[in-house]
Amino acid sequence: MADIRKREGKKGTTYQVRFPSKSTKSGYAFRTFDTLKEARDFVESGQARKGSGARHSEIRTVEQAIEKWLDVCEKEGRRGRDPVTPFTLKTYKYRATIMKAYPWSKELNELGAPDVVEFRSWLIRHHSRDLARKVLSSLHSMILEMVTRGILDHDIAVGVYIGKSSRYEEPVQIPSERDVQSLLEAADRLSNSKNAQISRSWERYRPMLYLAIDSGMRPQEYIVVPGFSLRDNGIMVDRALERGSNKISVTKTPAGRRFIDLSPETYDMVAHYRDKHAIENADDLIFPTATGGCQSIDNWRKRGFGAACREAGLIDEIQKDGEAVERPRYRPYDLRHFYASMLIERRVSLKRVQTIMGHRDIQTTLNVYGHVIERVESEAEKHTGLVASFSQNPCGKSVAQDHQLIDL
Repeated sequence: MADIRKREGKKGTTYQVRFPSKSTKSGYAFRTFDTLKEARDFVESGQARKGSGARHSEIRTVEQAIEKWLDVCEKEGRRGRDPVTPFTLKTYKYRATIMKAYPWSKELNELGAPDVVEFRSWLIRHHSRDLARKVLSSLHSMILEMVTRGILDHDIAVGVYIGKSSRYEEPVQIPSERDVQSLLEAADRLSNSKNAQISRSWERYRPMLYLAIDSGMRPQEYIVVPGFSLRDNGIMVDRALERGSNKISVTKTPAGRRFIDLSPETYDMVAHYRDKHAIENADDLIFPTATGGCQSIDNWRKRGFGAACREAGLIDEIQKDGEAVERPRYRPYDLRHFYASMLIERRVSLKRVQTIMGHRDIQTTLNVYGHVIERVESEAEKHTGLVASFSQNPCGKSVAQDHQLIDL
């Protein structure tokens, strides 16, 4: 691995780069530069690694490194994690085809930060910004895997990224309190329907909807929540349905494992369904199908949540292929956004919001709900006022107080 050393001599301060070399007896070569920037550029450009060669002769090209990364993701798991799910592997393979489509002109150990920057520019020109960001993230993941295995000396992609959010990006859609109340009332009516089939279906869908609204859980989490997780007046979230399959796995990230308090009404409703209506099943599911298996998210979205939206009058007409079609105003996932917005409205700390929502880092919380946070803080400022927060009015009664313009 190359390193940079500061030297003081007759010519003043210089910076010496020491890097591996096969052509010297010591195994190292040296280059001296007048500035630290020149030394760093030399290291990051890959020039310092040209003489060292890759430590694993079988991995010399970017394409070979990508294939190695995919193999590790599928069979071993990166950095001690579990192997990725089939759905995630399929996603990674798609991104890999994009990475391989780029005309890499250098071998892997010759690449530097400028080469990654050029790849980023190519991605942005040829793909959507969102896809480009995800592909660049996967390339970075591959590079880190090669560093871990000693195939690369250092992370050549550090600091090269594509911002996730844009000031023109649409904020998430959050149902209003009135709309959520309408959904709950719709669920109550459907569960008491005179139609036996509808009433029977909503014995299960009603507690699911109440749980979704009262917990902020992801649909893939409450679909497969087990009976033993309902305890202590709340629910423990520690597993989820894998995307693209009906396989039960762990939560999306380790941070997804969390305990959420429930209102007494929701807790009792879910417990009642678990104890009185749910059939026995191998996975202890609270909301199994009639055969004891997992429900599909698609089935819940269309037959359960979609029906509640229709009953509540939350249906919009849109144009699709030149024809007017109806669709629900919201998606099941929007109930999660509503829950988070209620936490923010009640001034719950951002760190606590991050924990309850199961976000891996607080930046995710800020990216998704930043506009809600800004609105709540703006409204609070309007009610207090900056001057009112610290002024003791040492000069006597103000005109603003006379006219009641400041709400103290």
